[in-house]
Amino acid sequence: MTQRTTPTLVFALIACIAVPGATLAAENKISRTLESVEVLNNGKPVTVSRGHDPHATLPAIFQKTDRGCPPFCVQPMVAVDGVETVGEIELLSFLQRIAKGEDDILVIDSRTPDWVMRGTIPGSVNIPWNKINRDTAGTFETPSEADSFHHILEDEFGVDRKADGSGWDFSQAKTLVLFCNGIWCPQSTANIRTLVDIGYPLHKLKWYRGGMQDWVSVGLTVVEP
Repeated sequence: MTQRTTPTLVFALIACIAVPGATLAAENKISRTLESVEVLNNGKPVTVSRGHDPHATLPAIFQKTDRGCPPFCVQPMVAVDGVETVGEIELLSFLQRIAKGEDDILVIDSRTPDWVMRGTIPGSVNIPWNKINRDTAGTFETPSEADSFHHILEDEFGVDRKADGSGWDFSQAKTLVLFCNGIWCPQSTANIRTLVDIGYPLHKLKWYRGGMQDWVSVGLTVVEP
C-alpha cells in the first residue's frame, strides 16, 4: 500500500526548507554576521553573547510596565539635536574599540550604584547621573557637587580647563556613550543636556536609548560589579 503524505506534513517540510539556516538546534547569534564580541571589563576579557536558554525571561525589575510620569516618562528618539542615538550593535562596536586599546571612548552607566549592582553592560563604567546633573537653573546645589562634577570632567572625560580660566577646553575630550535603564529612564538624557550646555562637542556624545531593559531583553551578557 502506498503511503500518502498529508498536506500538513508537506507544509511543515516546506517551512523548514524555506527558513534560511533552519536547524534542529537553532543558533542564537547577536546578528546574522556577529556571534559574539570580546570586551574588557575591569581589565579582564569578557565575551558578550546572547543567552541560549529558551525559557529565559526578563529580570523582575524590568517586567514592570506601570511607571509614573513624571519622572519615568518615555524619552524621545533624539535626546538632543546633533547627539547620535545608537543601538546594541553600535554600542558593541564602541566596546570593541575600547578593548583594542582606544582610550578616548567611555561607555557610561548613568544609573545609581544600587541599580548597577543588579547587573550592567560589560566594559561600562558607572558614573551616577546625580554626579553630573544640574538643576533647572543650570547650577549645582552645593559647591562640593560642582567640584565633584569638575573632577569628573577632568579625570574621567579628558576635559581641560582653559589656560585663561574662561571655561573648558574640549579638544581632547573623550567620546561618551551614555545609557541608563531604558526608554522610560530620564537620567542619561539629563546628563547629556548638562554636558551640551557646558559646550561638550555634540559629535562626542552618543546615547544608547534602549539601556539595560533592551540589553537584557535580547539576552546579551550582563556582569555584576
